[in-house]
Amino acid sequence: MKTLNYLILLSLLAFTACGPATEKTEKDSKNPYDLEIVNDYQTYLEIVERDSNKKFVDLEEYLPDAVLDIRYATDNNFTGEVIYTEAKAFARLPVAKSLQKVQSDLKEQGLTLKIFDAYRPYAATMRFYEVYPDTMYVAAPWHGSRHNRGCAVDVSLVDRETGEEIPMPTPFDAFTEAAHPTYDDLAEEVIQNRQILIDVMNQHGFTVYPYEWWHYDYQGWEDYKLMDVSFGELTEN
Repeated sequence: MKTLNYLILLSLLAFTACGPATEKTEKDSKNPYDLEIVNDYQTYLEIVERDSNKKFVDLEEYLPDAVLDIRYATDNNFTGEVIYTEAKAFARLPVAKSLQKVQSDLKEQGLTLKIFDAYRPYAATMRFYEVYPDTMYVAAPWHGSRHNRGCAVDVSLVDRETGEEIPMPTPFDAFTEAAHPTYDDLAEEVIQNRQILIDVMNQHGFTVYPYEWWHYDYQGWEDYKLMDVSFGELTEN
């Protein structure tokens, strides 16, 4: 009888150990760092119901005169892969409202924003790090990106009259020293153009990232959760 009880106990322990291990593996494949990430649309809706500022809005609707160049919806980006299913730019409501003020100021200067990227699902951040594991230029997936929070934008400036991007230090996603917003071995015109963008963004709550002249984080980004809700869900609902 003791032998039988011992065998039953071993079986129960084995079953208990295997169950959670399987669940852990499934979770880790999407979020191996145990981050608090909102990854279903219903949870997102519940958050928005409590605080309307947490809502994602389509920047194309809020900034109809901005130029969208969503590189990650094409293979023309540093990964060489199509990352996004749709060429869309979403951001939290206060971010969009502040960008409207940026646009108003730029219009007086004959300029408009070009938007390369805004909200980025966490799964994309994971893929970026797999392709280019340098956290100076790519967000550490163990922290997540401010793009994942809907509180960062990658932008440049376009001449309203010509429709062309004005000269900037580097192309988008050029991971070099020349992309740093303090780099000064550049033509005076380029430095001035970069400063126009930095100044107008600063005036409306955005801070430039120290290693990328195009990347801006919105004030209070800490108050917004990391997200892994797809573009498709945001577009369809």
